[in-house]
Amino acid sequence: MDDRYRNTNLYQGGREASHVSDDYRYQDGNYEGYAPNDGYYRGGDEPGHEEDAQSDVTEGHDEDDEVYEGEYQGIPHPDDIKEKQKKRASAVADEYRDRADLMAERMEDEEQLAHQYENIIEECGHGRFQWTLFFVLGLALMADGVEVFVVGFVLPSAEKDMCLSSSNKGMLGLIVYLGMMVGAVMLGGLADKLGRKKCLIISLAINAAFAFLSSFVQGYGFFLFCRLISGLGIGGSLPIVFAYFSEFLSREKRGEHLSWLCMFWMIGGIFASAMAWSIIPHYGWGFSMGTKYHFHSWRVFVLVCSLPCIASLVALKFMPESPRFLLEMGKHDEAWMILKQVHDTNMRAKGEPERVFTVSYIKTPKQVDEFIEIQSSTGTWYQRWLVRITTTFKQVWDNVLYCLTAQYRMNTLMLAVVWFTMALSYYGLIVWFPDMIRYLQEEAYESRVKIFDDEEVSHFTFNFTLENQIHRNGEYRNDKFIGMKFKEVRFEDSLFEECYFEDVTSSETFFENCTIISTVFYDTDIYEHKFINCRLINSTFLKEKEGCHLDFEEDNDFLIYLVSFLGSLSVLPGNIISALLMDKIGRIKMIGGSMLISAVCCFFLFFGNSESAMIGWQCLFCGASIAAWNALDVITVELYPTDKRATAFGILNGLCKFGAILGNSIFASFVGITKVVPILLASSALVGGGLLALRLPETREQVLM
Repeated sequence: MDDRYRNTNLYQGGREASHVSDDYRYQDGNYEGYAPNDGYYRGGDEPGHEEDAQSDVTEGHDEDDEVYEGEYQGIPHPDDIKEKQKKRASAVADEYRDRADLMAERMEDEEQLAHQYENIIEECGHGRFQWTLFFVLGLALMADGVEVFVVGFVLPSAEKDMCLSSSNKGMLGLIVYLGMMVGAVMLGGLADKLGRKKCLIISLAINAAFAFLSSFVQGYGFFLFCRLISGLGIGGSLPIVFAYFSEFLSREKRGEHLSWLCMFWMIGGIFASAMAWSIIPHYGWGFSMGTKYHFHSWRVFVLVCSLPCIASLVALKFMPESPRFLLEMGKHDEAWMILKQVHDTNMRAKGEPERVFTVSYIKTPKQVDEFIEIQSSTGTWYQRWLVRITTTFKQVWDNVLYCLTAQYRMNTLMLAVVWFTMALSYYGLIVWFPDMIRYLQEEAYESRVKIFDDEEVSHFTFNFTLENQIHRNGEYRNDKFIGMKFKEVRFEDSLFEECYFEDVTSSETFFENCTIISTVFYDTDIYEHKFINCRLINSTFLKEKEGCHLDFEEDNDFLIYLVSFLGSLSVLPGNIISALLMDKIGRIKMIGGSMLISAVCCFFLFFGNSESAMIGWQCLFCGASIAAWNALDVITVELYPTDKRATAFGILNGLCKFGAILGNSIFASFVGITKVVPILLASSALVGGGLLALRLPETREQVLM
């Protein structure tokens, strides 16, 4: 075999030498210093022999040695052109064939690396290093859980500061999910090209900066923009966290410890609920600068909620990059040093510092697409950055398309359906539960309304709060309404004559078909739209209040905090069960069983006709569904190779957030109308997704590719 390759090389070298010699002979037009061996003498000083010389040129030559006349003018011979075209076509074919061979070789290398890396991680052990990384990444996951709850908690208070309409409140609730959707796809894809640690730092830095900024901005538009970008940042953290942590875990530990990591999302919800409960009701906390700038308690709450993200960002600076990612990028030495660090850290913690890291060489996959660094002298700085950015995003897009190739298409489509149905049901219901509780509270509140008919009041000073009242056919003459508050008060077909309103704030208060004569409104927020079909005669409005000046402490706000707190706490048993059983019963049975049990829980919502019943069924639903979420996170990590893992997770998580947006919009629109549609929609989606999940491949026995 060696002789055959040696002879081939010699033959090829001979052909190349002959080709070089021929090129040398014919490349020059003047032929100086070249004398053919034909026995004829050609002298430039014998003109008498010119004709004979011209005929002698061709007389002693074969056709193969004949010189093409156009060569003297630098014109290539047609045969040479054809020969070059053949060589070029052959080179292109060889290039594609070489690339196919490289891809096949890379896949073989990746399979060898997967098994070798599994053995290396087992040698490194599971100890102090993994637990340290567990808490650092847990803080990042906790920040994601906090982000989901923040806007829902601040809406009642932000409504007062920003005078938000119903449509504005709805948009503020959805904008965070929109940012998360974009961030998951974009930053998840970049993590497969730039690195887990680098992209996670970028993600957390974006979230921390804009979450912090959103607590200080006053306008609705700017606040909306800050929460959008904040959501974009934290949305990118979820795919990276699971891909990052899984690459430090052995096969036996992966399912269990990824499930334990999911508990930090629950801790984030508990943290947000507890902080909202303890901070937001104290509306006086904060400060004001003039009449334009107000920093109330809900802004303090937003500020506090950015702390987990900041803590994770700081701690992450001391963590290394994923060695599995570095090996995929061909950075053998860096990966080896990190694995040695993991090994030594764990061995020292176990009291075995003398144990030596025995790995000397790790298989590195063949690099097919190498990024060529642009020199600083090439073009302008923005041209260099433009080339880098476009190249990186092209690689990310190629990764996205790779997830839809024949090898992964079916798994990707089935996972997409399961993620979407789970998100549509879960996020739709966790918004629907509080809205239904509010609706039940409003019904109970309206049932306690006090009605006053045909009352006549004159020369009386009102300086106390009127709440949940209806006054019909009343007459008020020479009365004063000073320093008071109206809440859910309606005056119908009433007369106000020579009355005086000063420093009055109102909520859901209206005057309908009333006659108002010679009355003064000074420093009030009783605006024109609160007078419905009224006659205003000689009445004056002076120094109207600007903005919203409501400071009613809603009793149902406390209940919403409690509901969210209990809903987050209720997933603790589900988290523990899923962590302990994930590697025993498998990911597929965990997803299918959890989704089907959650669907059964939805049917019991038909019997939830009270606040306590709704709270109880919400806790049961959240506790049953959390196992499916944990198993989905684990199987998504395990189904895709290292250089596509974060990209695939980002795509599926982005689709999940799209399902959350649809679920929030659809379910909220049926509050107070019917319970049938939300319950049937959630149950059907869970049953369909759960049955489809049973067709996914089981991954608990496979190594990370």
